[in-house]
Amino acid sequence: MKYVYHLQSIPHPDQHYVGLTRDVEARLISHNAGQSPHTSKHRPWRIVTYHAFADEAKAAAFEKYLKSGSGLAFRHKHF
Repeated sequence: MKYVYHLQSIPHPDQHYVGLTRDVEARLISHNAGQSPHTSKHRPWRIVTYHAFADEAKAAAFEKYLKSGSGLAFRHKHF
C-alpha cells in the first residue's frame, strides 16, 4: 500500500505538507525529527489526513493533484 498524507505544522498552522509513503507513522516521526529539509523548520507536525492506495501510480497522481492549484483548493475545502 502507498499512502498520500497531509500534515499541518502545530506551531505554524498555516503551513501544510503533502507527501507519499509506505508507512505514515514512521514518516511523521521522520518529519518531526527534522530529517526532511522541506519540513524541518516548521516542526512538530500533526497528521490531518491520509489516504491508502493499492495502485502506486494512482497514489502518485493524487499526491501531485493535492500539490496543484486546484488540489490546494480541494484541501482547503475538504480538510
